[in-house]
Amino acid sequence: MRFTKDIASQNGRVSPAGEFEEVSTPARRPRILDRLRSDNPRLNLILFLATCLTTFVTGWLPRYDWRAGLWYSVAIVSILLAHEMGHYLMCRKYGIRATLPFFIPFPPLLNPFGTLGAVIKMESMIPSRKALFDVAVAGPLAGLVLTIPAIYFGVSFSEIVESSTIGGGTVSLGESYLFAKISNWAVGVLPEHQDVLLHPLAYAGWAGLFVTALNLLPIGQLDGGHVIYAMLGKHHRPVTLLALAGFAAIAVFKYPGWLLLLVLLIWFGHRHPPTLDERPIDLKRRVVGVLMIVIFLLSFTPEPIKL
Repeated sequence: MRFTKDIASQNGRVSPAGEFEEVSTPARRPRILDRLRSDNPRLNLILFLATCLTTFVTGWLPRYDWRAGLWYSVAIVSILLAHEMGHYLMCRKYGIRATLPFFIPFPPLLNPFGTLGAVIKMESMIPSRKALFDVAVAGPLAGLVLTIPAIYFGVSFSEIVESSTIGGGTVSLGESYLFAKISNWAVGVLPEHQDVLLHPLAYAGWAGLFVTALNLLPIGQLDGGHVIYAMLGKHHRPVTLLALAGFAAIAVFKYPGWLLLLVLLIWFGHRHPPTLDERPIDLKRRVVGVLMIVIFLLSFTPEPIKL
């Protein structure tokens, strides 16, 4: 099944982790965190509203339909917000100093999503590998709670068209295994001569899954890198180097669009700083960690966009 999207532009979160600091009195954590937070809520709000605007325009441009703009903007912003708030609330649980989410708007004509995602800044030392793990997985899992329904219902709302009727002004989107399975549940398996012209809600779901997969790359300071470090500790480096080599091979031989991200991953480094408490995580978290690796493999699309 091939999926297409109307476009008026063409071709997307690396969540930077700072350093963590332990707070000794749980009962005072919220007040202390509020006082020490270095973010600027006004800036957070301005960036959030700007991202709402750029994502609305991204959804509106293909058909000049304000309803399409709202479908896409509300869905993608909600997915990004859920992801970041998953991280943020888990930081609060463990007394890790963290900012509110910073959304990153981007001009629609220069970016297929209207945003470069969102980040929170963690500003204190991570207290333990357990805390690191819980903070890392909370974001992708929270985002998936909204992404999966967005894909299912979005594909259900999408238009089934004959492939021969699709002309200029569209791109063909690569599909991960998970996106393909959810889509098949929604509309069934289509004949080869038919395509799905994605509803804006479905495109937001596709973008949400795309962002989730990127964040779960088991490299450096990405969520996946945090998960691998929490599971393996100082033995994480061979896994990280193998993942980096595999990603480099895809970027060089399969999809050059990944080259910029590859350079950024190398530039920011693939090593992971230690936590204050390096005791191993428990078996239940290791099982969840394996599940996150499986989610990454099912969600990653080697060639996401084909013009």
